[in-house]
This record gives sequence, C-alpha cells and structure tokens, in this order.
Amino acid sequence: MTVLKSFFIAFAVYSKIPVPQFPWKKEDMRYMLCFFPWIGAVIGVLVYGWGIFCESFPVGSLCHALIGAAVPLLLTGGFHVDGFMDTMDAFHSYQPRERKLEILKDSHIGAFSVIMLAALGLVYMGAFSEVADRKVLSVAAAGFFLSRVLSGISVLVFPKAKKEGMVQLFAGSARKGTVLGALVFQGILCAAFMLWRSVTCGTAVLLTALAVFGYYRYRTGKEFGGVTGDTSGYFVVLCECAMMMAAAVCNMLISG
Repeated sequence: MTVLKSFFIAFAVYSKIPVPQFPWKKEDMRYMLCFFPWIGAVIGVLVYGWGIFCESFPVGSLCHALIGAAVPLLLTGGFHVDGFMDTMDAFHSYQPRERKLEILKDSHIGAFSVIMLAALGLVYMGAFSEVADRKVLSVAAAGFFLSRVLSGISVLVFPKAKKEGMVQLFAGSARKGTVLGALVFQGILCAAFMLWRSVTCGTAVLLTALAVFGYYRYRTGKEFGGVTGDTSGYFVVLCECAMMMAAAVCNMLISG
C-alpha cells in the first residue's frame, strides 16, 4: 500500500493527471521519486503518438510543433516551467547567494525569466518541428523519462541549497538506497531503449543529457550552493530542450 500511495503522490505533485486523493504521511513518500519518471513516460507516449498522427494526416509543421510543445505543459500544469523561470530570475540577478535564494522563493516573475522562457520555447519548438523520423522521435520521446530520472537522482545525491523546502522533504522522506537504485535501473533501461531505437541518435541524446546534468551540478553549486525544488524544474526544462535539439540535429543528418 505504501508503494501505491507513493505512485499516487508522485502523479499528484508532478502532474495534472487525476489520481485518488488522501492525507499524505512521511512514510507514504518513501518511494515517490521512483515514480517521478513515469510521468515522463506518459508525456513521451503522447508526444510520440502526436508525431505519428501528424505523419498520417495533413497537419502543418507549425501546428505539429505548437501542440507537441504544449503536451508537457498540459500534463504537468507548467510545474517545471515555474522552477525554470524562478531560477532564471535568480541567475540573472547577479546578487549574493543569499539574495539569489530569496529570489527563488519570490512568486513574482521578472523580465529575465520571461525573456529566457520565450527564447527557450522558440528553440524547443524549432527543434521539435525538425524531428520527423520515427526512430528519432521515439528517442526524443524517451527523453521526457530520462530527464526525470536524472532530476530524481540529483535530488538524492546533489548538495541541497536550503535546509527546508520540497527537495529536502522528498529527499528526507525517501528510502535513499532503494530509490536511488530504482532510478539508476530505470535510467539504464531508458538508455538501452534509446540505443536500440537508434545507436547514433540515442548516443547523441544520452551524451547531451549527461552534459546538461553535469552543467546543472556545477551551476547550482556555484550560484546557490546546491539544488532546490525550483532548480529541479529548471533542470527538467533545460535538459528536455537540449535533448530535443540533439534529436533534431540527428534527424537533419538522417534526412540529408
């Protein structure tokens, strides 16, 4: 029952997918992060299905890209985008560390967060519109799962910027060894799937994801002294955009 409750909590926190509601207890969150990537699996399946639909019917490239980019937003309610925007405001404030951490908690949005989100959205949609090959699309779709595997791992193993907050709550509630092992195992399965679908594209997307993961560890350590709930959202958004760009380049090479 604890595992099932962890599953429902993961979907209740990180998605807009309806699940049964109940009072949360600390022990019910032990395995929640194990199921965090499964939300990415749902997104990936829908994104892949949308791509196949657009291939089968005369859907324009603009419609294809716009709706494809909207799928993750609709399923998550923009949960990770909120973290991305807060992190962008903090990064571009050029203030001391403590002030940056205060900006992360500020519910107001600044100009830099809007500018950077618009820029990232344009890049993402442009890349998405170039992913047409079915094998490449399946690799890109698996990226939604992989980004959440890596985000979950970072919550467990990266230094924390604050002693309180969502990241501390979930990391402190987790049965760390079991959850970390489950996330690593799921990540290996995801990597194997990507390579099975396309060795070239799978390798490119995997290396891109790992590069962003390393950059995320460096940047959050330098700017904040560790990760927070907001920076976790920042990582998911940034990683998915980078993986989509890598997939688009692979698709263009295949088409060329």
